[in-house]
Amino acid sequence: MVTETAQTLDRGLRLLHLVADAPGGLTVTEAASRLGVGRAVVYRLATTLGEHGMVRRDGAGRLRLGPGVLHLARRAQPLVADAALPALRRLAEQIGATAHLTVADGGEALAIAVVEPSWTQFHVAYRTGSRHPLDRGAAGQAILAGRRGVYGYVCTTGELEPGAYGVAAPVPDVGGLEASVGVVALAPLDVDSIGPQVVATAAAVGASLS
Repeated sequence: MVTETAQTLDRGLRLLHLVADAPGGLTVTEAASRLGVGRAVVYRLATTLGEHGMVRRDGAGRLRLGPGVLHLARRAQPLVADAALPALRRLAEQIGATAHLTVADGGEALAIAVVEPSWTQFHVAYRTGSRHPLDRGAAGQAILAGRRGVYGYVCTTGELEPGAYGVAAPVPDVGGLEASVGVVALAPLDVDSIGPQVVATAAAVGASLS
């Protein structure tokens, strides 16, 4: 019985990961094929996960993540932010610009950790909890780049605030987390120098969370 229960749990978790990695959702047939089980098994797993709000079926019958996953993600955000803070502090101090960790929350980019430099006279006041559309601003665009498997840096000017300059890079190699690390400043940034530092910090944050 213990082995059977463990196998069911393993399959349920694997199904959850498969759905999470499929932005367009999965059909029951696709899920069954990837798990190496019958459609009836997937139906049972999806029903149980659905009762807990982890998986839902859309109008076309495709399996998608449910709202329960967002609840867990929000509970995990403080832990993610704490793990990222040391790297963000180093970045903010090195560059003299406000550093931030941003995650995807639905169609928005949500800042969950912000560190301001201690030695500059002026810097951008960017608040934890700030939101903006994913397709605007360096932080959101970097997350979208990460979805495409592009892990370089993204630069924007004045997209969220007039006169503000942003550089951001996606956080790599953290399953189930879409995030970016970036800096924002009131003056133009030397992106040839700063871009690689942002990419390196994003990799360091990814390593701390993996």
